[in-house]
Amino acid sequence: MRPNKLFVFAVLAAFVLFTFFQACKKGTDTTLINTYPAVLAAFGSNIDLNNLSNYTGQTIPAYITKDNSAADPVTNAGATLGRVLFYDKNLSVTNTIACASCHKQSMAFGDSVIQSLGANGLTARHSMRLVNARFAQEVRFFWDKRAASLEDQTTQPIQNHNEMGYSGANGDPGIGVLIAKLQAIPYYNELFKFVYGDSVITQTRMQNAMSQFVRSIQSFDSKFDAGMAVANNLNQDFSNYTAQENLGKQLFLAPPALPGAPGVPILGAGCQGCHRAPEFDIDPNAANNGIISVAGNPLLTDITNTNPPSLRNLLNPAGKPNGLFMHDGSINSLAGVINHYNLIAINPINTNLDPRLANGGKGQSLNLSQPQKDAIAAFLATLSGNDVYTNKKWASPFLK
Repeated sequence: MRPNKLFVFAVLAAFVLFTFFQACKKGTDTTLINTYPAVLAAFGSNIDLNNLSNYTGQTIPAYITKDNSAADPVTNAGATLGRVLFYDKNLSVTNTIACASCHKQSMAFGDSVIQSLGANGLTARHSMRLVNARFAQEVRFFWDKRAASLEDQTTQPIQNHNEMGYSGANGDPGIGVLIAKLQAIPYYNELFKFVYGDSVITQTRMQNAMSQFVRSIQSFDSKFDAGMAVANNLNQDFSNYTAQENLGKQLFLAPPALPGAPGVPILGAGCQGCHRAPEFDIDPNAANNGIISVAGNPLLTDITNTNPPSLRNLLNPAGKPNGLFMHDGSINSLAGVINHYNLIAINPINTNLDPRLANGGKGQSLNLSQPQKDAIAAFLATLSGNDVYTNKKWASPFLK
């Protein structure tokens, strides 16, 4: 080869290498461009199908043993698709409402208002926090357990007239219309093929993917978890707790004194009986907690609400509530919640009051002192982590 040809060859080789490295610097993957151009156009570097976010390999403490994901285990690919569906406003008839509209990452995937605004009106109940939904014995979902599984739950808001509008009744299009709509969106063709091997969209595939994303949303970086990791014993004082927080933990875990027993010191509030540490999930056998009003209309009665979310991340890192409390959003502070449980009167209308709160028809009167109430609130505040509010793998993937 002549010297001038060697020179030309060297220049061409240098140009190719320069172009390749520049592409790498900009985060552009040539495989992704060629194979998933629509995904790249919609999400940019927020979703890299050649380097998926870690949803399956997250650290779960050894003391967390409850898990309702056996029928639909979390996968990196499925949760990635679920993340897109969760944040996509195309899932509503008006293209204005996504699951994330009512379940905000900044509020542990809850909402700040009593009733969330949907495509055609308000939700019937307060939108509950979704964090740690996986780590519970209960497999049913919604406040009233009407969904047999999280998979069943994920598409019910889509098929609700007020929420996302694909009810298939009273002039609403059905979910089949939504599926045809999504099938025409290029990034869904690529994503469904990536996850399932072909681009066919079905309700079951949507449900599985969204459930995997929701179950991936976990929080185990709280002060409680740091203390539990060292003590490995719920009933032992945590070395990283204040005296007030340890008192609150003791009161939370211990059963209350027998009602009416004179001179018996108040050693417990009995919270653990229903909200079971260390997952802080609800006992599947729990009945109504004494709150029976309907969200938005306290003059109406609803006694079917028995399935609250985990007590984890009740407060944000600044110590402010992640929205309102109870299915009707009727309580706005931990102090208000504790006061409710401190004194529950018998209401003859409520035929579904949990027996542990009914006390044989006498109602619940814990007689907690103010310092004890404050201690329980301080303990509940230790159940909040930080990562769940800012981790990008749970944030909106859309560029716009």
